[in-house]
Amino acid sequence: MKNVSRRKLIQLSLLGSVISVLGSRSFAKALALIPTPDETEGPFYPVKDQNDKDADLTQIEGHKGVAQGQYIIVSGQVTDVTGRPVENVTLDIWQADANGRYHHPRDPNKAHLDENFQGWALIQTDDNGVFRFKTVMPGAYPASGTWIRPPHIHLKISKQGYRALTTQMYFPGEKLNKTDLLLNAKSATEKSAMIAKNISQQGNLPIYEYNIVLDLLRN
Repeated sequence: MKNVSRRKLIQLSLLGSVISVLGSRSFAKALALIPTPDETEGPFYPVKDQNDKDADLTQIEGHKGVAQGQYIIVSGQVTDVTGRPVENVTLDIWQADANGRYHHPRDPNKAHLDENFQGWALIQTDDNGVFRFKTVMPGAYPASGTWIRPPHIHLKISKQGYRALTTQMYFPGEKLNKTDLLLNAKSATEKSAMIAKNISQQGNLPIYEYNIVLDLLRN
């Protein structure tokens, strides 16, 4: 049998306790209490600071133009592994624009850079652990000669007392999800936790739900 880390044993023990307590509730509901999987930060975390990092990435303060592409809303709730909402969590969010280009000097993608797309946001959850931001559907882009990355959003999540998390959020129904090297390195359960759900439509705005589960910081 492969060695199992102390953290994993604690998580499995907690999951077993949750399942016992839930009784008739679904096993899938219990799985939602597994911490959101880690993922690589990637090479394009913003390196140049900017004044506007608010929750609306579709327009930049002082710009007359607005971002290109399909506008979307992403909302969700941050909880701990017991299901308790976590307030005042900091979410550091960055992504490619609708053309698949990052606001980063070393991005080799030759696609047009959308100068009216904010590209980076720093927001916090409210008293109920809820967050919401408006952005554009990120474009796919080539990571190598044979690998096209599907649309995704990068997130760093931090809160004192909880293990810092860096992850990536994916979108449902994307064909490129099936061939993505990072996403497909995950288990089926982890993949499910990393793919947002399209829950409704607000006018012409698709609304995606992406819930995040933080692990407690352990000594």
